Amino acid sequence: MAKVLCVLYDDPIDGYPTTYARDDIPAIDHYPGGQSTPSPAALDFIPGRLLGSVSGALGLRRFLEDAGHELVVTSDKDGPDSVFERELPDAEVVISQPFWPAYLTADRFAKASRLKLAVTAGIGSDHVDLDAAVARDVTVAEVTYSNSISVAEHVVMMILSLVRDYLPAHRVAADGGWNIADCVARSYDLEGMHVGTVAAGRIGLAVLRRLAPFDVRLHYTDRHRLPRATEEELGLTFHPTAADLATACDVVTINAPLHPQTEGLFDEKLIASMKRGAYLVNTARARIVDRDAVDRALRAGHLAGYAGDVWFPQPAPADHPWRTMPHQGMTPHISGSSLSAQARYAAGTREILESYFAGTPIRDEYLIVDGGALAGAGAHSYSTTTTT
Repeated sequence: MAKVLCVLYDDPIDGYPTTYARDDIPAIDHYPGGQSTPSPAALDFIPGRLLGSVSGALGLRRFLEDAGHELVVTSDKDGPDSVFERELPDAEVVISQPFWPAYLTADRFAKASRLKLAVTAGIGSDHVDLDAAVARDVTVAEVTYSNSISVAEHVVMMILSLVRDYLPAHRVAADGGWNIADCVARSYDLEGMHVGTVAAGRIGLAVLRRLAPFDVRLHYTDRHRLPRATEEELGLTFHPTAADLATACDVVTINAPLHPQTEGLFDEKLIASMKRGAYLVNTARARIVDRDAVDRALRAGHLAGYAGDVWFPQPAPADHPWRTMPHQGMTPHISGSSLSAQARYAAGTREILESYFAGTPIRDEYLIVDGGALAGAGAHSYSTTTTT
């Protein structure tokens, strides 16, 4: 029997919920493009409940323990004395979420001699050292597409919040004020602006589709160019590089995975090349941008706003400069962890585990590393420094 080590974020401050704002969530059986939603043999949870915190345990406890496996669930993931570090050496399966990642570094892989499978409950496996996974023949899987639309909705919300300067106006109302001039002094219409996405995969393309009705001019860059029919349908302008796109747009949203070619992409030079008064939204990964360059650009007035929900490390320290820089709309890493998304990525995690324990193939679209190489979705989206 296997030890499954699952790292999840803490329960709510006032305790695990006993009631919810809604009685149900819409049932979705496929994603745009036709890929079916997760299809495990059974579920031991009610969709719409909090599953991503420790007590929720991704709805996996009964399934795993009834099969004789050991499930360890913790939020304590950092440092040599953490529960994660203590339990890792004899874990066969590690599960964590991008929102509260258990960083599987090369050093941790060296300690995890029994590790066979690393699962991301959600999408984005950059917290796993993919080179080490390849070298040690550890399968890496994530629940591809499970929360892509959730993130796309969050991106659109953040773009509108920045351009309309919504958050300061809300604070005025909540504080009892009626300072209209203050509220509108930085508020603009999105209509007519040039908006571009760095990467037009599942999330980036979903953002473009949701923005098209706002009568904006849409741009994108991606290592895989979209079909001409899609470009014509949405009126897209393709740019060969992110640098090309950044200079042309009023709003730039980053929707690329973190890998060696994207790390540090938005550095001081690239940000300086953007229009004065441009907005930058990053729900992808924090290390795609230069942390301090963003802070300086906002304080100098070159960027009109920055929003995102990705930080490094996660959770971010209390003194992280993005918490206090001006004209920002930062959130904790929540864009892909709505209760709706949790139902899908919890179900997908169970589907992956069912396949693994049964010795049957894991869905190709869920695979990032398999058989000692990038595979499935990983071969399309990621790169490594490994040459074999």
